[in-house]
Amino acid sequence: MLHLLGVNLPDQKVVSVALTYFYGIGPLTARKICSRLSFHKECKLSELTEGQLNQLSGVLSEMTIENDLKRQVAANVQHLRQIGTYVGKRHAMGLPVHGQRTRGNSVTAKKLNGKMLRKYSTVADTAFTRQAMGMFQSPLSKHQN
Repeated sequence: MLHLLGVNLPDQKVVSVALTYFYGIGPLTARKICSRLSFHKECKLSELTEGQLNQLSGVLSEMTIENDLKRQVAANVQHLRQIGTYVGKRHAMGLPVHGQRTRGNSVTAKKLNGKMLRKYSTVADTAFTRQAMGMFQSPLSKHQN
């Protein structure tokens, strides 16, 4: 196992496949990195020299990957929630964001988009969140006007 920038990469994998172990690097980006460093398509990690590994770590350190990317995505979602956009409200309620139907199959979105809610959620907190998002009026607010 090769340990590169905090990620364990298996030695016997092809380099383009092993690079997809990094959060934020998919197959296309991995192939672009390999072509940029002129690694052939079937080159395995165990075949790389020390200089090639240093080049690879240099290219990867320039990119936004792993925890930096996760922090950036979370900050973007938090920004959308704070400014009160439709997408931010959908994230806050744990519902699908990209226009999917919610009648029968929004289970995955509720799992993924509701992560931030479940971290601190209580019954009172959920009611407060709904009220803050304008989802329902409290019975007292009708009489205050």
